[in-house]
Amino acid sequence: MSVIDKNHTDRYDTPEEPFALDINDLGNFRYDMQHCIKCKGCYWVDHTYMPGVHHSVRCPSNLWKEFDSYCAAGKMRIGLGMLDGKVEWSDHLLEIIYACTLCGACDVGCKRNLDLEVDLTLEAMRVRAVKEGAGPLPVHKDIIKKIEKTGNCYGASADRNGWMDADVNPAEKADIIYFVGCSSSYVNQSVPKAITKVLQSADVPYMLMKDETCCGNIPFSVGDLDTAKKIAEANIAKVKESGARVLMTGCAECYRMWKVDYPKLLGIRTDELGFEVKHFIEVADEALAEGKLKLTEPVNRRITYHDSCNVSKTCDPWEPYEGKRGWMGCIEPRLDRRRGKSGLYDQSRELINAVPGIDFAEMPRKKENALCCGGGRGAKQAFPEMAENAARDRIEEVKFVGAGTVVSACPWCLSNFSETAARDGEKIDVLDIAELLAMAVK
Repeated sequence: MSVIDKNHTDRYDTPEEPFALDINDLGNFRYDMQHCIKCKGCYWVDHTYMPGVHHSVRCPSNLWKEFDSYCAAGKMRIGLGMLDGKVEWSDHLLEIIYACTLCGACDVGCKRNLDLEVDLTLEAMRVRAVKEGAGPLPVHKDIIKKIEKTGNCYGASADRNGWMDADVNPAEKADIIYFVGCSSSYVNQSVPKAITKVLQSADVPYMLMKDETCCGNIPFSVGDLDTAKKIAEANIAKVKESGARVLMTGCAECYRMWKVDYPKLLGIRTDELGFEVKHFIEVADEALAEGKLKLTEPVNRRITYHDSCNVSKTCDPWEPYEGKRGWMGCIEPRLDRRRGKSGLYDQSRELINAVPGIDFAEMPRKKENALCCGGGRGAKQAFPEMAENAARDRIEEVKFVGAGTVVSACPWCLSNFSETAARDGEKIDVLDIAELLAMAVK
């Protein structure tokens, strides 16, 4: 047999190797890192979705610093170097892996072509950094200490229910338990006020969690899985003790954390949590469809909608996976890839378009192709310039479609857009979707 024939035969005789979608071991993603071809689908929105060259970038990190190490293509090669002992920890390396919002844009972009697990690889790199004592960054360590001491990521000692007005009337017992979250409890208190107003107007009973604490988003996002797992176990126990069938949150970061990352931490499927996880968008849309939510007050504005990453690209239900990979990356058993297909795209737009007087305009980057605001997953706290840069680029897109108001479904987006617009003197109104709906109910 010739050398060519022998090599050809060996390709088909590739032994199967076990692997799992487990971020505790970066080695699970060696294949993914080896097979990135640097097509930059992690950076550019696919041309079939774009009307032109304007606003065609999808990665906030690489938008901030244009060197390839700040996009997934570069980080996948760095990850291989970490695995093979060729890359040493340094302040610059930590900046590269943490100056990223883990928004999922690279992941859904790659899965249009190669089906590589990019987002999980990036999470696994942070887990490795923490395990080897290099991470997380000092600002993240400070936040984790605040959570451990006060139960919130701000270190606030004020009453977590300080947002509640006299007309907020939660039930003692209900099928829905409303998890407010740190940002809504302390910074964006207009969001829970609006959510409870809409729920009460639609006659949707809800109760509040007793002794609510942080969801653990930042500890998990920076790779501190031990802290995140303790938080997850404690919070899940509270929901089960309450008897609620549905955990509802108005924060996209909390939504992803409860729906995707709690199961990931515990090694279970999302549907094994023992209760359903819903964002306020889903609850409001169901009430609208049932005729319970009546939006009757006109809101005469030209509005565009920003698809917050964690109610769009990253919120597909979680399912643990163990299997074998063989020739050409073929795997058994078959794997249903998480492609952002469970995003709350239609529900958001149905609610907005149901408000009388709305002139709705879509931005070029929408749904799974939307650019992250830059404010999530611990990135804004460590790299405020990067967060501001992403928000500024997105605000330019709001202006591009002639909208005077941008609506999102996450208080972290609300903060980052509002602060950047104010800093730049932009005449743009920033609203949470709950605030918009609250304007439209009597």
